[in-house]
Amino acid sequence: MKPIKVGLLGIGTVGAGTFNVLQRNQEDIRRRAGRGIEITMVAARNLERAAQLTGGQCRVVDDPFLVVDSPEVDIVVELIGGYELPRELVLRAIANNKHVVTANKALLALHGNEIFAAAQEKGVMVAFEAAVAGGVPIIKALREGLTANRIESVAGIINGTTNFILSEMRDKGLDFATVLKQAQELGYAEADPTFDIEGVDAAHKLTIMSAIAFGIPVQFDKAHVEGISQLQADDIRYAEELGYRIKLLGITRRADTGIELRVHPTLIPAKRLIANVEGAMNAVLVEADAVGSTLYYGKGAGSEPTASSVIADLVDVTRLATVDPYCRVPHLAFQPNQMSDVAILPMSEITTSYYLRVYVNDQLGVMADLTRILADAGISIDAVLQKGTRGGARTDIIMITHQTREKNVDAAIERIEALVSVVGKVIRIRLETLS
Repeated sequence: MKPIKVGLLGIGTVGAGTFNVLQRNQEDIRRRAGRGIEITMVAARNLERAAQLTGGQCRVVDDPFLVVDSPEVDIVVELIGGYELPRELVLRAIANNKHVVTANKALLALHGNEIFAAAQEKGVMVAFEAAVAGGVPIIKALREGLTANRIESVAGIINGTTNFILSEMRDKGLDFATVLKQAQELGYAEADPTFDIEGVDAAHKLTIMSAIAFGIPVQFDKAHVEGISQLQADDIRYAEELGYRIKLLGITRRADTGIELRVHPTLIPAKRLIANVEGAMNAVLVEADAVGSTLYYGKGAGSEPTASSVIADLVDVTRLATVDPYCRVPHLAFQPNQMSDVAILPMSEITTSYYLRVYVNDQLGVMADLTRILADAGISIDAVLQKGTRGGARTDIIMITHQTREKNVDAAIERIEALVSVVGKVIRIRLETLS
């Protein structure tokens, strides 16, 4: 059987890794796919660099539309990144009856519904394993491996940059700004790290996983997104003393009245496996009714780990290219006409536990005031830690609450901050036991 021909849009870190791994392992890949997979056309801004990377083994162009319009290309691999140009290219490839493989989580989080609908209409596939958690096959697990299950929740460390920063802050007691600079020098963080440190990248990935887990449309605009840039070294240290570690978690969960979709710093009991995921690694914990808890761990970024997922998608598409479209795995796991319109819950309706740190003047009656306000809001306390600071005249009071609604905590914090004994704002970090 003739090899299937691939057009590559972008040959940066992941694109170069994809080309190299495909060349290096081509014989095993051919045996698995049932036919050869060849990159025959590459679009790149720097033609000279692209020609060097590909060794003259394929045609190199600077216009990506030449690739998506080429009758010689069967599968388009989009590795450009960004929103609007990739959207136009992917939709054009689909209109030309070409299958698409992409690692672009931002594209799918914002335009996935439109792209999947177009692909469904044309009977082509859009594969995106590399869009979430790099080389960790979490999309295949959610779409296929756990098909028999009713998935209850997904919680993940899905951004390696922030996990590296939090690990370094905890291990070395450094502040956020210092560790961020180190991460940039080591290449873990971009020159403009906003998408990573403010939780946007993780929210893109979580939106995709939530859609697959619960059979709902991708709804990035409804996600609660909170990053780690305001996190203080004191809170990481206090959390450790209380038996917790702080991670930037993406959490999506079934609730009685809707679906939770949120990214924020989270206290996790230190004894949990996911709490011990360090450095730039990723991990995703899935809770399902039949199988229970499953944990997926590995490198969430990098040239060849991400290329591994891109090529896995290429093999899947190659195997299924001639299969009736109605016999393929649906893009979001559920049949398109069976998608649910369950609401995404606002944060005010989320129920979880909380870490609250209150900086107060060290005087009689302060603790009584705090406990009374929490009791009035229906919030019970699980643990308390008091730490003298700054010359002894003031102190940090740290409280861990039992589960309560976010709106109850909002109301309590407003009253606490109005106390004359309280200095500045209350620090609030959500807590998940993940039991």
